[in-house]
Amino acid sequence: MGQNKKYFFQALGPLLALIFWFIIDLDKNNHQVSLMAGVAVWMCTWWFSEAVSLAVTALVPVLMLPVLGISDCKTVSQQYTDSIVFLFIGGFMLAFAIEKWHLHKRIALKILTIVGTKPSTILFGVMISTYLISNWISNTATTMMLFGAVFALVHETKEYIHKNAGKFAAALLLGLAFSATIGGMATPVGTPPNMYFFKAYKEAFPLANDLTFFKWSAIGYPISLMFLVMTFFVLNFYFIRNKVELKIHKEFFINSYNKLGKFSWEEKWVFGIFISCILMWLTRADIDFGSFKFKGWNHIFIVPKYVDDAFVALLAALILFLVPSKANRGQALLIWDDAKKLRYDIILMFGSGFALAYGFEVTGLSNWLAASLTVLKGVSPVLIILGICIIVTIISEFASNIASIQLAIPVMIALQKDLDVAPLMLMMPATFAASLGFMLPVATAANTIVFGTKEIHIKDMLRVGIVLDVIGILLITFMCYLYLG
Repeated sequence: MGQNKKYFFQALGPLLALIFWFIIDLDKNNHQVSLMAGVAVWMCTWWFSEAVSLAVTALVPVLMLPVLGISDCKTVSQQYTDSIVFLFIGGFMLAFAIEKWHLHKRIALKILTIVGTKPSTILFGVMISTYLISNWISNTATTMMLFGAVFALVHETKEYIHKNAGKFAAALLLGLAFSATIGGMATPVGTPPNMYFFKAYKEAFPLANDLTFFKWSAIGYPISLMFLVMTFFVLNFYFIRNKVELKIHKEFFINSYNKLGKFSWEEKWVFGIFISCILMWLTRADIDFGSFKFKGWNHIFIVPKYVDDAFVALLAALILFLVPSKANRGQALLIWDDAKKLRYDIILMFGSGFALAYGFEVTGLSNWLAASLTVLKGVSPVLIILGICIIVTIISEFASNIASIQLAIPVMIALQKDLDVAPLMLMMPATFAASLGFMLPVATAANTIVFGTKEIHIKDMLRVGIVLDVIGILLITFMCYLYLG
């Protein structure tokens, strides 16, 4: 970006905010709605244009929310230390250990010996693996789990790509993040919004018995599988097709893997901790299969819900700092110098996403967006579902997926009485749409993690993301109307 263009967008962000603060009044009874909209527009302008570092943009909420009287500095600052931030920290400590002892290279080479050497098949291999794991654990934990291996794939293939190596890297990393998000749609336990919806639906309609694990999956799997395939074609078309050439034979990867030899003491320990971490993520919470309920190990603690995925990641990190290394006498598998590579700009970006979500909630901006759905009264059910999906998707681009559904579900319950339609026809599309959010790095934790590699340009994420948001909205609308209409 040229210097003059950069200065233009640096000025445009706060200027647009001022227009919302002093000229546009979205809600005459609550001016804070316009104040928060101004902050969101300011941040979006800087994010989209990259006029300043994304980490600098992340500081806007903690500066402006207190100034505008939306919240005090202490409360806004607390949003920057959400437990997901510690999941990110613990997960990256594990990734550092995997990288330090070259386990990531072993995993990457093994994947390449299976999926082959065509860029498109490598991308699909990453996406289907991520999707299947994310059916059962959160998209954030899945992304953290596979990040080291996928990043190693990028580096193992980079020197053999004769053109557009950066595009291939972006395709793999976005494929990882997007597949983790899409995989969560398939089952009730795949993502927190689904679990929240189940609880909220049973509380609001205690006499209804039309929602089970298998009913959700009967809709969730077709939607998510079709969406996964469409996402693969979009990523392949945008980044890979006729752009990326990987000139290497599969035997090279087989030979490279064999040259690694046997697992070292350190690799065995890191691999054991890694697998244990995955198993603990999978079995931490209860899983309700309808006919029977799997009881999670978090029930061994006094208050089970206090122990989340971040606990598992931090426990794994702590063990890495304690287990001694044989290769480096007197040191552990991981030392603090290894952890200094942690990306604090990404931590700030995480925090700004939670701060934005908090601002949307306390000012009523999310409710204002959701309340706009009342104009749908009397229209066709398919248009009602479409409207719900559009509004919830817009909210989910700025707020976390769980915050989006927490805001949307009460509105859906109220709308159901006004519109006189089946509750599931409103609530299920809203829950699916809460998992959309592919345009911005802060839309989901998975997006933020892969964006932190600096291998992805924000303009590419925006262009691909808006196409996927539109595909997701149309797919959810069509399938929910088909199944629930």
